[in-house]
Amino acid sequence: MSFSIAELFAQHSTDKFDLHEQFLNNQMVRVLKTIGYDRHYKRAVGQYLYDQHDNEYLDLLSGFGVFAIGRNHPTVISALHETLTLELPNLVQLDVSVLSGLLAQEILKTTPDNLTKMFFCNSGTEAVEAAIKFARYTTKREKIVFCEHAYHGLTMGALSLNGEPIFREGFGPLLPGCSAVPFNDLAALEQALSGKDVAAFIVEPIQGKGVNLPDDNYLSEVEKICKKYGTLFVADEVQTGLGRTGKFWAIEHWNVKPDMICMAKALSGGFVPVGGVAMTTKIMDSVYNRMDRAVVHGSTFSKNNMAMAAGLATLNVMQEENLVENSAKVGDDIIATLNAMSSKFEFLKEARGKGMMIAIEFHAPKSLTLKAAWAMLEAANKGLFCQMITIPLFKEHRILSQVAGHGMNVVKLLPPLNLTQKDRDHIIAAFDKTISDTHQISGAIWDLGKNLASHALKGKSGK
Repeated sequence: MSFSIAELFAQHSTDKFDLHEQFLNNQMVRVLKTIGYDRHYKRAVGQYLYDQHDNEYLDLLSGFGVFAIGRNHPTVISALHETLTLELPNLVQLDVSVLSGLLAQEILKTTPDNLTKMFFCNSGTEAVEAAIKFARYTTKREKIVFCEHAYHGLTMGALSLNGEPIFREGFGPLLPGCSAVPFNDLAALEQALSGKDVAAFIVEPIQGKGVNLPDDNYLSEVEKICKKYGTLFVADEVQTGLGRTGKFWAIEHWNVKPDMICMAKALSGGFVPVGGVAMTTKIMDSVYNRMDRAVVHGSTFSKNNMAMAAGLATLNVMQEENLVENSAKVGDDIIATLNAMSSKFEFLKEARGKGMMIAIEFHAPKSLTLKAAWAMLEAANKGLFCQMITIPLFKEHRILSQVAGHGMNVVKLLPPLNLTQKDRDHIIAAFDKTISDTHQISGAIWDLGKNLASHALKGKSGK
């Protein structure tokens, strides 16, 4: 009997929640069932998901930014199929591979000209771990500075640079020598670096949790301050990179040249995990400075042929389909159009972002009735209002989106970069209708709000 994934999927496609409840994270299943996201998806193409009834969903989450070129892109599938059938030597280890050299070459064509070397790994958090180690070894310093509310990954080193307490709680003690400064606060950064004992300052050009944008002069001044005190400037572009913000790298918006760029997510094409760090020759040559140190830092599966082929195919698709330009055009149009709605909706504070990294923030209204309803939700669980946006977007408009972070009233969109004008119109109409409904206190959407508040209060009481 031949082994068939297709047959396994067909036999068990509706068993996934039972399997996860029994063998994996059952709390995730509880979350999905509570908010009504327990769908059985059967296929995915581009920016769309399809359930067992062939209903189409517009995916504005894209696997937390992984599917920048859309799901199941035929070019990447073809590249992976070809790689599988060529019987190439793979992971010989006492060898170097052609495909990793080619991918490094193609990536470095896109980075600032001071970055001339690549290190490959398997994920964004591994890229951050590498940056920590490389910065410490190069500078012979221990301390790492990061920003409050930052997100750099969940392995122990990266977690030590995580500015969100919910991810850190209970996992300590974390890496020593790590400290936070407020995002956009140049004075605090200079004070933190002034002792000339900080190896690196790592920062997301645009913070993922909340989609917080830097001031116009922030990153350029960061570059100057880091050089002044001999601290390496590390840009974490795991989420913002590869066209997400309407530029290939988000740092291009501010014309800065970091010493390292961390990358992952979209580079995978959505198929094979791949991460990387672009860096200066000085950093690479400092870490790998002798033949006996040639393997001082690495990862068994990094540079595997499938990952490298996926990366090469992804870069080709981005160029051939002008996805960076489309991200800027369609994304900026969505932001501007949503922003124009703020004058007619009390709950809507603003839309912000760059390209297709978009935040829609809500705040307390002025009218007394709406203000009381808002206060009820905030008392139950801060940031709960956004669930009154994302859940109807999903159930009524078949749009998959996310809340931007814990305890904040921000909805975040990270769509594939290939959105069409039709997709754009659907997004705008859906937000218009959903936000309008929240202003009708007697409407069904506030029944949802009361139900969410009840669940939140039960959760707090442990019932």
